[in-house]
Amino acid sequence: MGYLLYFLILMIVPLLAQLKVKSTFKKYSQVGSTSGLTGAEVARKILNDNGLFNVAVEETRGYLSDHYDPRTKVVRLSSENYHGYSVAGTAVAAHEVGHAIQDANDYSFLRFRHSLVPVANFSSNFSWIFIFIGMISGISGALLLGILLLAAGVLFQVITLPVEFNASSRALKQITTLGIINSNEHVYAKRVLDAAALTYVAAAAVAVAELLRLVLIYTGMQRSDD
Repeated sequence: MGYLLYFLILMIVPLLAQLKVKSTFKKYSQVGSTSGLTGAEVARKILNDNGLFNVAVEETRGYLSDHYDPRTKVVRLSSENYHGYSVAGTAVAAHEVGHAIQDANDYSFLRFRHSLVPVANFSSNFSWIFIFIGMISGISGALLLGILLLAAGVLFQVITLPVEFNASSRALKQITTLGIINSNEHVYAKRVLDAAALTYVAAAAVAVAELLRLVLIYTGMQRSDD
């Protein structure tokens, strides 16, 4: 019963976080920005003000598929945010530009996260293979290897938190300083960014909890072998 409850929590927590960000975004995507700027114009304005003329702003498909690509130096905004005039779109566009500013300023946590990408990709593909083998066969060495690989992926998710929080902080500062939003809109924009951050917090919390559970299983196996 305890394990069932645990796994239900692992599924429900990220789901609730996703529902929160979607409902918050939907609410404030219906609130027009008084600046009259589209998300694309907001992104371009902030980039230019920070001297990042080499960073492009492009439209991309998908719902809330907005992201910054450090390899090509491109801020990609989903169609709704690229063309829309909402407070939510303004906040999201500014957030992605926040990552571009981090990149330009050589922000340490962003650099560290980038260095972890190949390791995290590898670990996500192979960690559970070794964990499964170790738990089924009772070979603690295989389980330990799986845990170590999984830990690299968990570290990536934990390091993502300061990167995302910092990008949101930069976003709010930029759109406020440049007069893109007023005081009321600042509150709305912060709610959108806080809701988005909640998804990263939930993912990291679930990943850490699962890692700790596996560590406890491993230590239990070690005790039984003694």
